[in-house]
Amino acid sequence: MQAETPRLVLASASAARRALLAAAGLRFEVAAAAVDEDAIKAAARAEGVPAADTALLLAEAKARRVAAREPEALVIGADQMLVCEGRWFDKPADPEAARAQLRALRGRTHELVTAVVCWRGGGRVWQHVALPRLTMRNFSDAFLDAYLAREGEAVTASVGAYRLEGPGVQLFARIVGEHSSILGLPLLPLLEFLRGHGVLLR
Repeated sequence: MQAETPRLVLASASAARRALLAAAGLRFEVAAAAVDEDAIKAAARAEGVPAADTALLLAEAKARRVAAREPEALVIGADQMLVCEGRWFDKPADPEAARAQLRALRGRTHELVTAVVCWRGGGRVWQHVALPRLTMRNFSDAFLDAYLAREGEAVTASVGAYRLEGPGVQLFARIVGEHSSILGLPLLPLLEFLRGHGVLLR
């Protein structure tokens, strides 16, 4: 199903992204990229760069950094931003920050701006942005307390303070978008690119 070359390298430490690629049957390596995401976001905000373009900048920075030391590989960089009514949210620093964030999102619809960039041979060869929309239900404070107690530090691992593949699904009233994009990697568009690029069999 997959060609011997080029090697695939995922420029991400995300367990969810690794699981998605592995479940799809891909052979790949993982090489986390050290980039200053806060600096990139701050500059983008200052310059009025839209969230979708900012997510692409972050994904490209990761892919480019890893590709510099893996020039023969096809490197996959990805990033995800949460936007609600024009406000950008970051991963909560601790469970109390997650509580404040979930209260801010409660009863509202937000977008998970999910970008993926593929880099090979010194340049970007493909990019894609998915925009899943998720509506949180108007859950009670008692539910929020129980949810935070159940999830513990896990709420700090994602930009939304939830794992849709876990108890976090109970936060929602409506979800529109490909499941893998919500988890952090637009898998169907990526697989189609890889087929067109000769990495996967058609």
